[in-house]
Amino acid sequence: MREAVSLGCRTRLRPVLMTSQATLMGLLPMALALEAGSETYAPLALAIIGGLTVSVVLTVFIVPAAYLLIYRGKEAEKSHQPVAAPSPSH
Repeated sequence: MREAVSLGCRTRLRPVLMTSQATLMGLLPMALALEAGSETYAPLALAIIGGLTVSVVLTVFIVPAAYLLIYRGKEAEKSHQPVAAPSPSH
């Protein structure tokens, strides 16, 4: 399971980071409020940038770690269950 989570993280890291970076770069001019009248949209851009940053951290680090912890708990339960003795054959 650990190898599968590691492979999944490596596979998805680049697309997640590239998509997030493109969105952040697109929102940067709006967040900086460089043009006249754009200062009304700056808080919206900052909120989106903050939310996207938090979601990237959750996606890249927290979700795989939580999945491993949950799976480890289920795996421990399976290993502690008694194995049924084979029935005698007559």
